[in-house]
Amino acid sequence: MTDSAEAPVVSPRATIAAYLHPQVAALLFLGFSSGLPFLLIFATLSLWLREAGVERAAVTYFSWAALGYSFKFVWAPLVDKLPLPVLTKRLGQRRGWMLVAQLAVMAAIASMAFTDPAAAGGLTLMAVAAVALGFSSATQDIVVDAYRIEAVDVSMQALLSSSYIAGYRCGMLVAGAVALYLAAGFGSTAESYSYEAWRLTYLCMAATMLVGVATTLVVREPVRRNVSTYFHGALDYARFLILFALVVACFVVAFVGFGPAADAATRWLSEAGLPGGLPGFVCQALRLVAALAIGIAFALVCVKSGLVQRNMVQDTYVAPVTDFFARYGRAAIAVLLLVGFYRVSDIVLGVIANVFYYDVGYSKETIATATKVFGLWMTILGGFLGGWLAIKYGVMRVLMLGAVLAAATNLLFVALAMSDGNLPLLYAVIAADNLTAGLASAAFVAYLSSLTSISFTAVQYAIFSSLMSLFPKLLGGYTGGIVDAFGYPTFFVGTAVIGIPVLFLVAWVMRNAPAQPGGESRNSA
Repeated sequence: MTDSAEAPVVSPRATIAAYLHPQVAALLFLGFSSGLPFLLIFATLSLWLREAGVERAAVTYFSWAALGYSFKFVWAPLVDKLPLPVLTKRLGQRRGWMLVAQLAVMAAIASMAFTDPAAAGGLTLMAVAAVALGFSSATQDIVVDAYRIEAVDVSMQALLSSSYIAGYRCGMLVAGAVALYLAAGFGSTAESYSYEAWRLTYLCMAATMLVGVATTLVVREPVRRNVSTYFHGALDYARFLILFALVVACFVVAFVGFGPAADAATRWLSEAGLPGGLPGFVCQALRLVAALAIGIAFALVCVKSGLVQRNMVQDTYVAPVTDFFARYGRAAIAVLLLVGFYRVSDIVLGVIANVFYYDVGYSKETIATATKVFGLWMTILGGFLGGWLAIKYGVMRVLMLGAVLAAATNLLFVALAMSDGNLPLLYAVIAADNLTAGLASAAFVAYLSSLTSISFTAVQYAIFSSLMSLFPKLLGGYTGGIVDAFGYPTFFVGTAVIGIPVLFLVAWVMRNAPAQPGGESRNSA
């Protein structure tokens, strides 16, 4: 393959000028807003739950609360097509939806703050609030990703990705390190759990989202293209929303209904000798696929019954998919496999990372300093290095480098698991892991951006980014059970091994997938 996301080689002076572009600066703050909710569902919430006395296996199940990130392609067309009363006219389609999503994120974080997982029924309420946060945060990501791709020309996407990732990691720093410092400062420790401390911490996190709200209000709306010709008035929008709500309800009912059968099949496979969390993973994955199939079948029935125009559904859901396959032809499946599995090693390990540090014996303050503060700077350095290398050598070569390093650095955690709290080794592992993550992420985001057509920016990028995290997050929900069954060293070796097929996918795509210009030029408004 010729390097599909490759930008022209530019001088250092031109690179510096590009980083000073107003839209690049804006993406730094929007990236912060996108990164803030992430750890409030994952690592930070995991430590809160552990301090509240929740079992480790149950803690890792909470990673499924973020499956909204993996299914955001389902409602991305609504965000892309449907205008919001008043807000779309005043702010524009992208900024209007961005503001709504950010306010919803703030409300979800506040809901988590007012829920004590140690209280009777508290864990269920926390799960509901966490799902709401995952849904609203994923919606924010849909809009920010579309804004990022539409705001500047495709040649600047690698640099814009670096700025976005830097902001994203800063948001994660606040939600990770700062949140842990606050929780400890407010009086919650491993020996003495304090719900009040965590409540105040999450309320502070909700207030920090005002950074994104302020940025949304001051940035310019990008130029929109390819407005649907099938949406003509309020009735069209209402019927489409009704269809969406009915399909979601059908999926939920089917998913819940298949629960007893999935549990029974899991017990049967476990008794048959399947190891660790594999029976649960297989059965829950099949449960999810079956519920999705029923939801899709119900949608087809609704369309045939005339609830919405067939052309409306075609324009909203089908056209973005057919456009991608038309552009990539026989290489499309390999590209989608690469998208779906590229970050599997990183995400699966990340689900249980904070619990691992905690179990090894590091304090919350040490975890915050090493993994969040120090790790942040390593990630930002890796991100800017990845952006520069992508410009100089091409995105695909950097993707290959990132895939090799991701598998290799996961093996370093084996040594850390046997180190009995060795602090210098912790910093060395964090440096290597976060440099690799930043480098690979910058190239990968630029690569995903290059796969989109400007006519279907929000929907196609939502599909790619959803696919990117779906399998790793499904597998991540069972990491606690896998660690309980096999131990941390074996688990870390396993995360490295599952990254090896990615190397072959990158190599095949480099040789066989056609180069794409990324659609029409993307100039800011």
